[in-house]
Amino acid sequence: MRNYTFTGAFLLGIGMVGMLDGIIFHQILQWHSTFMHTDRFHQIVSDGIFHLIVTIILFIGAVLLWKSDPQDNGHRPEIFWGGLLVGGGLFNLAEGLVNHHILGVHHVKAGPYQLYYDLSFDAAALLILLSGVVQIRRQRTVKGEPGEAK
Repeated sequence: MRNYTFTGAFLLGIGMVGMLDGIIFHQILQWHSTFMHTDRFHQIVSDGIFHLIVTIILFIGAVLLWKSDPQDNGHRPEIFWGGLLVGGGLFNLAEGLVNHHILGVHHVKAGPYQLYYDLSFDAAALLILLSGVVQIRRQRTVKGEPGEAK
């Protein structure tokens, strides 16, 4: 049986961070929506489509984790947490770079300090991503894979 732990956790990380972004920044703080440069109706619809997509990603990640084999050597906490953090960090970093900086679809918080909010968002995403990489490297070091320190 194939090991689905990393892939499932990676997708779960994308879905969880997407949901947290939508819940915190879109709904609670109301700093932005998925597509800001339109009327309120289309902002809400774009947020709904976004939430639908990340819900599907969460579901697929959960199914892959359910299918993962606990007897497989890849079924370790470091792989799960590493995948979760890499997925979440990569999602936020890509979303921040593309939507905030390249396309300018929205910013974390529009206004005179929007660049600082956007850069802080990017820095947090990078920190999450690097934390996941550290977890995965730690698993390889513990396991003693070829080319890694024991």
